[in-house]
Amino acid sequence: MKCPICEKGTLHKGKVHEEMFGVLLGEFPAEICSSCQESFTDSETTARIELSAREKGIWGLGLKTKITRTGNSLAVRIPKKIADFLEFTEGKEAYIHPDAGKLVIEAR
Repeated sequence: MKCPICEKGTLHKGKVHEEMFGVLLGEFPAEICSSCQESFTDSETTARIELSAREKGIWGLGLKTKITRTGNSLAVRIPKKIADFLEFTEGKEAYIHPDAGKLVIEAR
């Protein structure tokens, strides 16, 4: 079968390491493109990947938040669930920088 993404490679059976937010969810069966390496899982495997993310407590960590003004600066609120996951606490030092159109906040 031809890859629906790149339309160059063919799909072959293999295994992929699935990761979410830097946490390894496991190795799962997938169809993998010989050209672009894009992987595709069936609905049963996708459900197993979601279950693994739920068991590891990382399902739903991607959340929307609002940018607000505080003095002359802008502020981003970090939802409690994400702060807990990253072990961010009030007063903890962090390093903030842009990276390819993203804002990265690293705990120190």
